[in-house]
Amino acid sequence: MTESDSKSPIIRLKEVDFAWHAQANLTIKSGNFCIEEHEHVFIRGASGSGKSTLLNIIGGIVRPQRGQVEIVGQDFCQLKELQRDRVRADHIGFIFQQFNLIPYLSILENVTLPCRFSKLRRDNAIERSGSVNEEAIYLLSRLYAKGQFSFQRTTSELSVGQQQRVAAARALIGQPQLIIADEPTSSLDYDAREAFMDLLFDEIKLSGSTLLYVSHDPTHQHLFDRVADMSVINPQNETDI
Repeated sequence: MTESDSKSPIIRLKEVDFAWHAQANLTIKSGNFCIEEHEHVFIRGASGSGKSTLLNIIGGIVRPQRGQVEIVGQDFCQLKELQRDRVRADHIGFIFQQFNLIPYLSILENVTLPCRFSKLRRDNAIERSGSVNEEAIYLLSRLYAKGQFSFQRTTSELSVGQQQRVAAARALIGQPQLIIADEPTSSLDYDAREAFMDLLFDEIKLSGSTLLYVSHDPTHQHLFDRVADMSVINPQNETDI
């Protein structure tokens, strides 16, 4: 992918080199990789192609040894850890492959958690639904059958597929500028998967969010503005972490 001057890029990688171990060939090597504001991009790649590592770099979770990582106008490589945390909290909704839910909190508390760390997202949720809890209930209700169970249950009581839906609602609350989704439908059955995709695209259309969606499953790639292959983004990579 090449950079474009027609719109403001929300993600821009320049000559990024990253290796987990200096002596191992576990690397990301990208040239210029750019995603414009409001764009919806599907990145396709098999297991071992570097998808999760790429998302960790874009999310500022790991820092490359070389290169530039610009996210929502901020150079993550130049920011201190607390500054990166602030950018993530305010502007990025991340649907992790492993969910990263807090097991002793309720479903509702897990979904509203981003609004405890970001005033911007809290204000957005209140503006739309009147309260953070009401916004969370709205999102959850799009993903669960009405009255299926109480949202006061802890997430440790949920199945894997149910936990994945909670993680999706948590990422979407407060209308973050960038949504990053790492294999977000891998544990969902057909009906839950379709409900999730409907909610995802309804929410990003409403908020104008940029979407970066990574999967090995091409089923939904036709919904996106652009499809890119990891073999093009990271041609030298041989394995995934």
